[in-house]
Amino acid sequence: MLDNLLPIDPEIAARIEAIDLEFNKFGIDPYGIDKNDLTRFVSAFAWIYRFYFKVHVYGLEHVPSEGRGLLVGNHSGGVAIDGMMVMGSMLLDAEPPRLPHAMIDKFIHEFPGVSQVMSRMGQFTGNPDQARRLLNAERLVLAFPEGARGTAKLAKDADSLVDFGTGFMRLALETKSPIVPFGFVGGGDALPTIANLKRLGRLLGVPYVPITKWILLVPKPTRFQLLYGKPMYFEGTGHERDEVVSEMVVQVKERIRDLIRQGRQLREQEISEEDLVL
Repeated sequence: MLDNLLPIDPEIAARIEAIDLEFNKFGIDPYGIDKNDLTRFVSAFAWIYRFYFKVHVYGLEHVPSEGRGLLVGNHSGGVAIDGMMVMGSMLLDAEPPRLPHAMIDKFIHEFPGVSQVMSRMGQFTGNPDQARRLLNAERLVLAFPEGARGTAKLAKDADSLVDFGTGFMRLALETKSPIVPFGFVGGGDALPTIANLKRLGRLLGVPYVPITKWILLVPKPTRFQLLYGKPMYFEGTGHERDEVVSEMVVQVKERIRDLIRQGRQLREQEISEEDLVL
């Protein structure tokens, strides 16, 4: 699909080859991921990740190098730049590289062709059955429990947390998957949103249309802090009472809140990397 549109970087091609995915002789894995398209996309994205933005990543050693896991973190306002940076950290910085499968919002289907492109990159609509299959296949799943409420934060609230859904916790319990919490800081500076146009969004089939200080939805070059914490393990079946699951969710939320706090301190040079408690 991306043939002749994006060139392939040999270094990126080698990293994609190193990912533990079951590509067939046509370069397609059981979930429809296209190795060629993924390589071309990451080759183009690498420049944005490494040079347009400056992504400072901490705690990558806490992400399992193999096997199942749920990466769970915060949205930082505006649009889901945070998800792209998490993917970049796993594909371009992690050793060995891994491909996280993000559970994206359903409204992506409103844009012709986008859904197909995303699925060929391994990013799927947030369907619990799909996420369950991926985890049982020993994959990494990326989840943002704040959902669209998280990306709707204005710049002044970018590093705050809104209500978390509980689906990710039931999924982790049911599949016996560790949760790797992460905190992402800087999205509010890259895209300082001052308003969300919800009526216009409904007309376009999306939750809202963010408006930035410079009107256009174009992020400025920014430093990001991305902090991964130690894996969190919870016991259960996924069928516990709501209040029991909610208590577990609060633990994850507070851990993410602490990672965000440390990310802000790093950003403001109040602490050094050696002072981090991940």
